[in-house]
Parts: sequence; C-alpha cells; structure tokens
Amino acid sequence: MHYEYKTKGTCSQKILFDIEDGKVKNVEFISGCNGNLQGIGRLVEGMDVQEVIDRISGIRCGMKPTSCPDQLATALKKAMQEK
Repeated sequence: MHYEYKTKGTCSQKILFDIEDGKVKNVEFISGCNGNLQGIGRLVEGMDVQEVIDRISGIRCGMKPTSCPDQLATALKKAMQEK
C-alpha cells in the first residue's frame, strides 16, 4: 500500500513510501538533504517495518527534537496504526 506523510520540524516536507508484505519499499523524501535522504531510502529498502522503526526512531538533527529519519519512523508507525 502507498503512503504519504507530511513531515513536521524537518527540512524535508513530505515522505512517500510503500509497505508491501510488512517491508518498506520505495522511500522518497520531498525536499531536504537529497544525498543523505536517498541514502536512508536505499538503506531501509526491503527491511521489516518494525526493524526500521526500532533503528531510526528518536534520531535528532542538531538541537531539533526530530530528524528526517525520525520522521520516517513516525510515518511508518502511523501507517501501521491505520492498517
């Protein structure tokens, strides 16, 4: 299933992703640090949703209370709740 999540408190504005058979697929961040965000998307490709959440939830960017990876974890949690 395809999901769209509007981020809060980060340079990226939106995260697009799919969840297929409990795996994260096709992660795309809109805006933000392009190279780093492409890297995150490729690293989590095909991983179990819960493993991604466990690994990246709570990561902060500088003094901000969140980060792009943390926002991806939040988006995945929300998607799993809606499921």
